[in-house]
Amino acid sequence: MTLSAISTLPYVMMHFVADDGEKIYLQVSGHGSPIIMLHGWTASHREWSPFLDPLTPQHRVYRWDARGHGGHRLTRDTVPTVQRMARDLRNLIDHYQLDDLIAVGHSLGALTLWQYIEDYGCHRLRKLCFIDQSPKLLTDAGWLNGIYGDFDRERSMTLLKDLRRDFAESVLRLGAMGLNDRARKKYDENTRGLERARQWLKEQDPAPLIACWESLTEADYRATLARIDIPALLVYGGASNYYRSETAHYVQNRIANAVLHVYEGTDHSPHQWERDRFVRDLRAFIDSP
Repeated sequence: MTLSAISTLPYVMMHFVADDGEKIYLQVSGHGSPIIMLHGWTASHREWSPFLDPLTPQHRVYRWDARGHGGHRLTRDTVPTVQRMARDLRNLIDHYQLDDLIAVGHSLGALTLWQYIEDYGCHRLRKLCFIDQSPKLLTDAGWLNGIYGDFDRERSMTLLKDLRRDFAESVLRLGAMGLNDRARKKYDENTRGLERARQWLKEQDPAPLIACWESLTEADYRATLARIDIPALLVYGGASNYYRSETAHYVQNRIANAVLHVYEGTDHSPHQWERDRFVRDLRAFIDSP
């Protein structure tokens, strides 16, 4: 659910081979203690490009294109669910023999980390950063902290139909027709940035991205939050397209000793709107005892 830092400039990427034989592409930059940065749905490793200069002098930064993302065509029949992406993350950690890992996840990336913790615990992780995500996307009578506060199963099924009919426009409307008035205005005005995002989405293979989205809507990580026994930094947008402030506080209250920063006036990508602040907050969190 993010289109931040979109770019289509080609360059050679590294890869490792997951345990089902699929190549997972990534960039590795810098020297020092390891950080992995997991992008949002429909985005790519380039979401994190603006943060390389301040992070790479002290850290080795791993940025992947999640399975089915970044324009890489799949070569295996494995469905790119969030469960499979958590296994891919485990494969990455094993392949590069990483320990004491800092893991940063935005949107889909946060959900991938929660699934990883559900499956493997916090072993080999040192600290975590989650950016603007709910542990359960769909709402119901007993859960109002998902998308928009009123995105139930019926609305989800309608969106899936729309995604299959017109993927690019449906993704754009998902971000525009939510809680952020500025996003709606940009959509109505069809800004240059929106048109760039539209062209990026049209270049993607929608099938794996839709399969990924469907798995996200079935996930529920509310109980997983209590299993997190290492420090966690939470960064939420005060004007998120998808989530009200109650979502951020729900997550904070269920992760022991979690630190919450709300970037007022920013949308679902608070780290992009306030990059310098995000780097300061992240580095202070990493360096704290």
